[in-house]
Amino acid sequence: MNLNGVQLTWLGHATFRIDTPGGRIIIIDPWIMNNPACPPFEKKPKHVDVLLCTHGHGDHIGDAVEIIKQHNPQVVGMPELCGWLEKKGAKQTAMMNKGGTQKIGDIKVTMVHADHSCGIQDGDQLIYGGEACGYVVEFENGLKIYHAGDTNVFGDMAIIRDLYAPEIVMLPIGDHFTMGPREAAYACKLLRPKAVIPMHFGTFPVLTGTPRDFQKLVPGIEVVTMTPGVSIGQLVTTG
Repeated sequence: MNLNGVQLTWLGHATFRIDTPGGRIIIIDPWIMNNPACPPFEKKPKHVDVLLCTHGHGDHIGDAVEIIKQHNPQVVGMPELCGWLEKKGAKQTAMMNKGGTQKIGDIKVTMVHADHSCGIQDGDQLIYGGEACGYVVEFENGLKIYHAGDTNVFGDMAIIRDLYAPEIVMLPIGDHFTMGPREAAYACKLLRPKAVIPMHFGTFPVLTGTPRDFQKLVPGIEVVTMTPGVSIGQLVTTG
């Protein structure tokens, strides 16, 4: 899998850190400090430029507020989710909605559909956080990746392929709360990626889908099973 100078690190569950050739650090779904799958040496990020938040469940934005307080990143998400984070101290929100594309530093971000619920647990209140979503991220070097967020398979993944043609996709495979291996394999038929990175599996016992089961269902597609804390891609900085 060629990342063309981008470095990608899985931090466990659905959380990824991306180091761009321009020297910026992006975190997708910031659940780090309290994420049991995140290795200890990754739990205190030294610098964060951008947060991409797919939805408001605690296992996806559980550490967003703390990261915002420490690093003041740009925060991308649904208007409702960004509005809640602004109340918690976010000063650089870049809210958007499905179908929209915006430039965030040295990347282009497109928000796409996800088939999932969304709610923010704020103390004893459940706050509406807008709909769940996924992101297609395009880097300056032309590489396009798709982080599906939490989702079931849906037919309009074919539209994501036709409009954006992501080469690398991160798909949940854990089952129960998201797609399992069978549904994720069908998603690959719709998306036709060059490579797939499984995510959202193994964090809790209920997430029973495994990369091995998924791999059996997608012959001919490169399945990259990552280990939390281990990076792939050689970072080549241009700044």
